[in-house]
Amino acid sequence: MKITTNPDKEVVNKIREKLKENDGYCPCRLKKTPETKCMCKEFRDMIENGENGMCHCGLYILKQDD
Repeated sequence: MKITTNPDKEVVNKIREKLKENDGYCPCRLKKTPETKCMCKEFRDMIENGENGMCHCGLYILKQDD
């Protein structure tokens, strides 16, 4: 398993800036709950289930080993 950040550095910088302003909660979600704290539950579930993909806001990319 490999977790990387989005290759678009401008996107990464904007999301990280918004995370700081939002106390670490996903800037794409309306509610501040434990499920929306970065790394969000949706992305953690992807890791646990062995899936490939991107987190909701596009900051992290998950690729499982072949």
